[in-house]
Amino acid sequence: MDRNNIIGFLLLAALFTVWMQVNTSQKKKVEKEKMHQDSLAIDSKNKFIADSIKALQLIANTKDSASIVKNDSVVANIPSGTPEMTETISNDVMSLTVTNKGAKIKEILLKNFKTSAEDNKGKEIRNPLKLQESPSNSMEYQIPLANGTTLSTGILPTQTLKEGDVLISRTQLPNNAVLEQRYNLDTSDYLINYESKIIGNPGLASGKPIMIKWVNNLSKLEKNFKYEKTYSTLYYKSPEQSSDYVSYTKDATVKLGSDKKIQWFSTVNQFFNSSWIPEKPFETADFSIVQGGENDVQLKKTEAIVSVPAEFSNGGAFKMKIYAGPNEFNRLRAYGNNLEDVIQFGSSILGSINKWVVRPIFNFLGTFFNNQGLVILLLTLLVKLVLWPLTYKMIYSQSKMSSLKPQLDKLKEKHKDDAQKIQMETMAMYREFGVNPLGGCLPMLLQMPIWFALYRFFPAAIEFRQESFLWATDLSSYDVFITFSGNVPLLGHHLSLFTVLWTITTLLYTWYNFKNIDTTSTAANPALKYMQYIMPLIFMFFFNSFASGLTCYLVFSNIINIVQTIVTKNYMINSDKIQKELDDYKLKPKKKGGFSEKLGNMLKEQQKLAEAKNAKK
Repeated sequence: MDRNNIIGFLLLAALFTVWMQVNTSQKKKVEKEKMHQDSLAIDSKNKFIADSIKALQLIANTKDSASIVKNDSVVANIPSGTPEMTETISNDVMSLTVTNKGAKIKEILLKNFKTSAEDNKGKEIRNPLKLQESPSNSMEYQIPLANGTTLSTGILPTQTLKEGDVLISRTQLPNNAVLEQRYNLDTSDYLINYESKIIGNPGLASGKPIMIKWVNNLSKLEKNFKYEKTYSTLYYKSPEQSSDYVSYTKDATVKLGSDKKIQWFSTVNQFFNSSWIPEKPFETADFSIVQGGENDVQLKKTEAIVSVPAEFSNGGAFKMKIYAGPNEFNRLRAYGNNLEDVIQFGSSILGSINKWVVRPIFNFLGTFFNNQGLVILLLTLLVKLVLWPLTYKMIYSQSKMSSLKPQLDKLKEKHKDDAQKIQMETMAMYREFGVNPLGGCLPMLLQMPIWFALYRFFPAAIEFRQESFLWATDLSSYDVFITFSGNVPLLGHHLSLFTVLWTITTLLYTWYNFKNIDTTSTAANPALKYMQYIMPLIFMFFFNSFASGLTCYLVFSNIINIVQTIVTKNYMINSDKIQKELDDYKLKPKKKGGFSEKLGNMLKEQQKLAEAKNAKK
C-alpha cells in the first residue's frame, strides 16, 4: 500500500470519528430536552392537582348556601388547562373510550355499523358510527354538601386509568374523598357494566339525595337526517307500567316524582339507542328534550337528571347496565324489561301488527334469501296470494259493471243535463241487475292495515338499514335516481326512481282497471274521475323522501295487481256468462231493503229537494 492510500484511510477514519462524536452529542441534547419537557409536564400536573385540592378545600369551607358549585368565584380557582387523558377498552362489537375531561364517556364506537351521509354532489359517504361522541355531552354527579352547596363533579380534577379490562375514573372530592367510576364490557354484547361509589367522606348533606345529570346530544347518523329526527326522542319506563316518551316534535320536559320510579330510560335515534338500566330503579327523574335546528350539527339535545339510591350516600355502590347499540328487536327483548319498546313500530294495533305479524314474516322469509329486496318481493307475493279470493271477487264485480256500460252510456245521453237523475237511475240499474258498486273495495280496505303497518315498519326495522337492492343503496331510506343541484320545491334535492315507478304503475293500473267502468260517482261528478289520476301525482312528492323499502313494495304490488287483472279479465272470466248472470238476476223478484235501495231512496229525496228548489226560482 503506497503513501497516498495510507493518508486517505487516515483521513476517512478521522472524519468518521468526528461524525460519531457530533451525532452522540446531538442525541444527548435531544434526550436532555425530552427529560426537561417531561419534568415540566410532571410539574404542571402536580401543580394542577395541588391547585385543585386547594379549590376543593375552598368549596368545602364556603358558607354560601345558595351556590351551585359552578359559579365563577369558585370555578376560577380550579385550573382550566387540564391535559386530556383517555383510555379505551373493546370487545367484539364495540369499543368504549372514557376521558378525564368532565369524567365522562367520550365515545362509543360500534364496529359493525357505519353512518350514512351525502356530500355536496349527492354521493353517499359512510364513516365509523359512534354514539355519545358530542363534545357538548356531559355526565356529572350533583352532590349536596353539609355547608349548603351542591358540588357538580364535571368540573373537578379527574384521573382516568385502565386496569386489565376495566376503565376507572377517579374524581377528587373535598376532604380527600374520591368518586370512583368503573366501566367494563360484556364479552360480545353492547352492554357496559357500570359501577360507582364514593370513597371517604366529602362532607355530605344529611337526607338529601345525590343526583346524576346526563346530557346526550343525538348525532346525525342517517343521510335522511330530517326523517331520522322525527324518529328520535327520549323513552322511559316505570315498573308495572307501559313505556312512555317525552316528545318527538317539540321541546318538552317531564318531571317524575317518587311515585313513579324509573326502571330504565333511553335516548333513541332512528336505529340506535343509549339506555341506562339501573340495578335498582331511580327514585325520581326529570327528563327534557330540545329540538335541534335544521342547520344544527346535532338532531336533538336530551337531558336526564335522576336520583341515585340512598345507600350510595353511605358508601354503597351504585350499579347499572348501559346499553349502547342497535335497535334490534330480539336482542332488546331478551333483556326482559320491555326495552324493545324504543323501536318505533307504531302504537296500538299498528305496532302489534308490526311486532307480531310483519316482523316474524320478514324474519322467516329472510331465511330463504340474503337480499332484503327479494324478501320484500316474496312478502308481496304472499300478501297477494292470501288476498287472491277477494281480488278475484273485486275483478269479477268490475267486469259486471263493465257489462252494463252500454246501458249506462244511454242513461248519460238521456239525462246529460241532470247529474242527480243520472246517479239515481244508475243506482236503480245496479239494483235491478244485482251489481254492487262497492264490491271491489273490500280487498283494498283489507290491505290498508298492511300498508299503514309497513309505512311504520321500513323506517324502524334496522334489518333494512343500508341493505341494497337494485339501484337503492339503503332500503330504510330514499333511493336516488336524479340529484338536483338545489332544492326543488316539494321534491327536495333528489328524485326517487322507486317513487317514479310507483306513480307510473299506479296510473297504468288505474287506467286499465277503470277504462270500461263508469261508476255512479264519476258519472254524476266527472271531476272524481280525474282525481284518481291526480292523487298518485300528489303522493309522489310525499313518497319521494320515504323509505325505498316501502316504495319498492308498492311497485311490486302494483305490477302484480296489473298482471292479476289482465290474466283474470282475459283468461278467467267469461263475459257471456256474466251477461247471462245479469239477465237472470233481472228477472228474479227483488227483496226490499239493502244498501243499494237505501242509497237509491236517498238520491230520490235529493232529487225532490233539488226540483223543489228549482221550482221556487
